[in-house]
Amino acid sequence: MALKLHTIICSTRPGRLGPAVARWFHGVVGEHGKFDGALVDLATFELPIFDEPHHPIMQKYQHEHTKRWSASVSAADAFAFVTPEYNYGPTPALVNALDYLYREWNYKPCCFVSYGGAAGGVRGVQMTKLQVTAVKMMPMAEGVGIGPLAQMIDGSGAFMPNEPIAKAATAMLEELHRWAVVLAPMRATRRDG
Repeated sequence: MALKLHTIICSTRPGRLGPAVARWFHGVVGEHGKFDGALVDLATFELPIFDEPHHPIMQKYQHEHTKRWSASVSAADAFAFVTPEYNYGPTPALVNALDYLYREWNYKPCCFVSYGGAAGGVRGVQMTKLQVTAVKMMPMAEGVGIGPLAQMIDGSGAFMPNEPIAKAATAMLEELHRWAVVLAPMRATRRDG
């Protein structure tokens, strides 16, 4: 059975370009063939600023939006966060979504497809890597950083990557798959315990 990879669109603002990048990357996942891919839009969960009365480690969720988010994250073996950079940091929506859960993230590898300005969103990724390690995730060293994004969107709204971006995506998926495989026994223990 193929491992499940969720590609998560982390921008929730109106007019966002993230869905175009995420659709492209989701297609790359399909071509790669080692994951069962799913495209997940964080905006559809409508998570308010963290509002659960109990610490996430307890998994005593009171709100339907948290239960839906927990089920989605639980279903995946690995994650690709498609995220812009806001003020050299991650999107508030991504920070909040990570904070909502704990056990559901444990022992799962993650990678980043980032965009924003000349730095391609990598400063925000570096900050997010600190947060994901706190919930026992393994962030990949490999990544995809996309500079000025608007000029890579065609007239139909599709993202058109250059060759270095496409190669970086494939290399990153290879590494993500290795980690997803070797962490599987730890995830199984977590589910049983």
